[in-house]
Amino acid sequence: MRWITDHWVFLALFAGYTALLALHAWEGQRRTRGLLDYYVGGRTMGGVAIGLSFFATYSSTNSYVGFAGQAYSWGLPWLLLVPCIVGFSLVAWVWIAPRLREFAASLDSVTIPDFIGFRFGSAPARFFAAAIVLVASFFYMTAVFKGAGELMAAFLNVPYSAAIAIVFLIVMLYTAIGGFISVVRTDVVQGIIMVFAAAILFAGVTRAAGGVASFFAVRARPESAALFSWNAGIEFPVLLGILFAGTIKFVVEPRQLSRFYGLADRRAVRHGMWVSTLAFLFVYSLLVPIGIYARNIVPTGMTDTDRIVPALLTDPGVFHPAASAFLLVAMVAAAMSSLDSVLLVMASTFERDLVGLVRPSPSEGHAIRATRLYVVLFSMITAVLALEPPGGIVTLTAFSGSLYAACFLPAIVLGLYWHRGNGTAVLASFAAGLGVLLSWKHLPAAGAVHEVFPALLLSTGTYVLVALAGAPNAADRVAQLFPRRGAEAGAAETVAVAEAD
Repeated sequence: MRWITDHWVFLALFAGYTALLALHAWEGQRRTRGLLDYYVGGRTMGGVAIGLSFFATYSSTNSYVGFAGQAYSWGLPWLLLVPCIVGFSLVAWVWIAPRLREFAASLDSVTIPDFIGFRFGSAPARFFAAAIVLVASFFYMTAVFKGAGELMAAFLNVPYSAAIAIVFLIVMLYTAIGGFISVVRTDVVQGIIMVFAAAILFAGVTRAAGGVASFFAVRARPESAALFSWNAGIEFPVLLGILFAGTIKFVVEPRQLSRFYGLADRRAVRHGMWVSTLAFLFVYSLLVPIGIYARNIVPTGMTDTDRIVPALLTDPGVFHPAASAFLLVAMVAAAMSSLDSVLLVMASTFERDLVGLVRPSPSEGHAIRATRLYVVLFSMITAVLALEPPGGIVTLTAFSGSLYAACFLPAIVLGLYWHRGNGTAVLASFAAGLGVLLSWKHLPAAGAVHEVFPALLLSTGTYVLVALAGAPNAADRVAQLFPRRGAEAGAAETVAVAEAD
């Protein structure tokens, strides 16, 4: 009874939030008429909703716990995360969203692996792309579960495993029931909540630290002055790699790119770009400096920066209990907004691009039921992995981003804008990128350069060389997506017909 009395504000807010999730799950199930609805919302969704979903999908507890606390040990250079996030988000909306939406609709694509398979006419490339999605997603979801578990365990004084179980149960149910429509509707609410949470978190921490100008007091102290150098807590070239790996996801990660599949038209693309860009700029400008301000509040010597934000939330000198309760709900919402998207991507990829290649579902209803089963399965596996995570939040997130960048960037970006390329080029780029990622730490230059840069360079170079040496995908529906090639193909067909006559 004392526990309920101490945490009634959080319990009331969380109960209301959970009820809203249940409503969205019901709405998603009611509006789902077929596989296209369950996977990508029928490609009829507006830009404001998708823009907020794009923002919320990226902004998990990795951001509110991992990213916000990392400046505590990595200092001022970590603030470069803000322009990286805003910049790569714009790249995704300006150069990737319009083309990918067009390709997806023309090729009947609903997942990133099937886009790769259809674009390059290669079942093996599709299969291995799906395998990469599953592996990278497990790393990322483990990081998200860890952040949510740390927060709830610290604030509610419950076992870490119990916190993981609560998040698992809720996100698994509404994702499995409602599909893409439920996920996007929920993301809209979660995105709005997270905007307010970032403002409250920044205001509370800066007030407790001595005001916004207390940022400079950290620099004045001898024990923390080094935080304002280029190599504050980590070698700067390695930091750049981590920043790149953590933000290139906007261009290559299926959970982000799947938002573009649901866009209704080009007008929706423009609206989504503005909504997500402004949300990213506002929220991350407030979140990223939190770790530096925390130097004026949390005693020096905290080695696990993933515990900085939980320590701030449980400090009555920083936040009123009601504010802490709201922030905890917001951060759990942030975790769910990423977990639901990744779970749906994993389940749809497994059903459509792995199992479906061997034994296609006999009907759309069967495929939806199978996908729901895989949502349950993968959420259970990740929750178990999160009980003993293999690394910190930033480390796990960066590795997931590195894997996607090294393997998918050539196939997606060049696949959208360059007519050349085939399944062999894609598979060769996968092998090159993976080889560098797995072997780089054993090489002499490992401490000076982050592995994502050489991995991306080699995978892209390999793709280009193999693509130039081979023939592009000759399928008409692919050729028509490249206007010049389509015109050339049409002219050649006209000439052939004339000669035959």
